[in-house]
Amino acid sequence: MAAHEAGAEGRVTIAEIARQAGVSVPTVSRVVNGRSDVSPRTRARVEDLLRRHGYRKRSTASPSRAALIDLVFNDLGSPWAVEIVRGVEEAAHGAGVGTVVSAIRGRSGAAREWMRDLRARASDGVILVTSALEPVLHEKLRILGVPFVVVDPAGSPTLDVPTIGAANWSGGLAATGHLLALGHRRIGLIAGPPRLLCSRARLDGYRAALEGSGIAVDASLIVPGDFRPESGFAGCNALLDLPEPPTAVFAASDQMALGAIEALRRRGLRVPEDMSVVGFDDLPEVRWSAPPLTTVRQPLADMGKLAVRTVLRLTRGEQPDTPRVELGTDLVVRASTAVPPERG
Repeated sequence: MAAHEAGAEGRVTIAEIARQAGVSVPTVSRVVNGRSDVSPRTRARVEDLLRRHGYRKRSTASPSRAALIDLVFNDLGSPWAVEIVRGVEEAAHGAGVGTVVSAIRGRSGAAREWMRDLRARASDGVILVTSALEPVLHEKLRILGVPFVVVDPAGSPTLDVPTIGAANWSGGLAATGHLLALGHRRIGLIAGPPRLLCSRARLDGYRAALEGSGIAVDASLIVPGDFRPESGFAGCNALLDLPEPPTAVFAASDQMALGAIEALRRRGLRVPEDMSVVGFDDLPEVRWSAPPLTTVRQPLADMGKLAVRTVLRLTRGEQPDTPRVELGTDLVVRASTAVPPERG
């Protein structure tokens, strides 16, 4: 066997076993994890190669090494990420598992460096909370035989990748429905990045609420954002500059909602007397904003906890009950929303 066919510690990889057996990498992974959906003849051929090469499953940590999970973000620079980390750390600590937190910001070579470090520390599993690099990493992790889970996937998930997210569509529906129930009819939306599945789902929930109330969706009331406060500030200013500004704004993240509130403050407008604002996430700081923010609670810490439990099941060769889990969202009504102002 050539040197490049072995793993970081000189052992054979699942990819090499698959090549020699004439089967796919997922088939070898199913054999390694004791899955039943493999024909007896194929299973025998793969198991023979595993024995001959002395292959040992990565998740079987030696007594001298504590179990370890890698937690990977595209960006750690937001309170949203901190809440995910909090949930992961709590669940991992309870299970006696260590965690390594990394951020891959799209810089050149970042994914390659992280993958090299992953092999060196022989992590038992990976939780990906990332968008741009998911497709790049998935196949490499499969080749290494490292089980992984994706939290809040960027695009439509495939059935062979366990994913954990939130009920973003129903959250967008509830946020907009709350404003409609208060009497608002011109409701602006500061949307998230359109490449992200969660952003598109929140936008669809907003549209569904309006259409369900017989209100046509006005494209001029939908402005782009990137989940950061600066884009909320800019988006709210764009809405205020319309010939007929909205009476309420649904910002698709709490940070954008806080930026919108600042834009209103700088124009001498009050929340909620002059304009109502709703966010999405329920980050800890928004209950202390001025005024406290009405928002959609996304169970971020619970998503992190479930990701740990799921990846640990995968390391034991167990499969999740369903490949796609969506945790519920809840509307939290505070002081940033009220009936619309009377306009002459």
